[in-house]
Amino acid sequence: MPASSVITDPILAVSHLGVRLGGRQVLRDISFTLGAGSVSALIGENGAGKTTLLRSILGIQTWQEGSIEVLGKPAHTQLSRVGYVPQKIAFDPYVPLRTRDLVALGRMPRHWWQRPDGDAVNQALAAVQAESFAEQRVGMLSGGQQQRAVIAHALARRPRLLLLDEPLANLDFASASRLVRLLASLAQEQGISVLVTAHDMNPLLPVLDHLVYLVDGRAAAGSVQEVVRSEVLNPLYGYPVEILQHRGRLLVLPEDPQQGLEIPCHAHEHLNHDD
Repeated sequence: MPASSVITDPILAVSHLGVRLGGRQVLRDISFTLGAGSVSALIGENGAGKTTLLRSILGIQTWQEGSIEVLGKPAHTQLSRVGYVPQKIAFDPYVPLRTRDLVALGRMPRHWWQRPDGDAVNQALAAVQAESFAEQRVGMLSGGQQQRAVIAHALARRPRLLLLDEPLANLDFASASRLVRLLASLAQEQGISVLVTAHDMNPLLPVLDHLVYLVDGRAAAGSVQEVVRSEVLNPLYGYPVEILQHRGRLLVLPEDPQQGLEIPCHAHEHLNHDD
C-alpha cells in the first residue's frame, strides 16, 4: 500500500480494521487517516465493503480487528462529532415538513423543555446555500435541493467528520458539480473532514485530497496519484490492472482472469478533475 503524507492530529484514524460477517471476511487490514479541511473519497464497486466501513465508523457495525478513532478517541465515544448523510431518503411531498424543520431535527435539544438551537439551524442553512428554500416543503424540492437540505441537517450538529453515502447518485452533471464544490467549501471553511462514498470518482477529483480505493474488502489509501497505479492496484485485484489515459481521462482496466478479457472500470476515470 502506498505511504501517503503523515497527517498530524487526524480527524479520523482507521488502523488495521478487520470485519467478519457470517464467517466471511468483509474488510481486511484497512488503514487510513483523514485530516481537517479535507475531502476524501471512498471508491469501490458494489460488494467492495464501502457500506460496512461506513457502518463501522458510525458504530453500527462491530469489528473484530483493529481500531477506529475520531479526534483521537474511540469512534463510538465521539458520535456527536460525526455527521451522516445516508444514500437514499424519500420525502413525501404532502407531508408539511419544511427544509428548516428538517435541519432543526439535526439540532434537537437533549431535554424537552429546551428549544432547538436556532443559530445552529440558520448557520447550517447558510452553509449549504439553502436560505431561499428554507420555508418550502422538502418533498417539493429538486433532487439537488433535497441533497443540500439533508447535508444541512447533518451540519446542524456541528460535526468535525461528515460522512456522505453516494451523495452524487441520481444527480445530473450540473447538480453533482455544484454539490462537489459545496463539499470542498464546507471542508475548508469549517475545518471538517468530508468522506464521500462513490462508484465514480470523476466528479470528485477536482477537489479530492485523499482516496481510499476498496476492492473485495482490501484498500489502498493515499492521493489519487499514489493509489491509481498498476503496481498498487494489481495486488488489490489479484490480477493485472492496466491504467490508460485518453483525452484527459484515466481508465482502470482490470483483466478478467476467467476470460482473459479487459473490462473497463468506468467508475475510475478523469485524473484531473451498495454493499
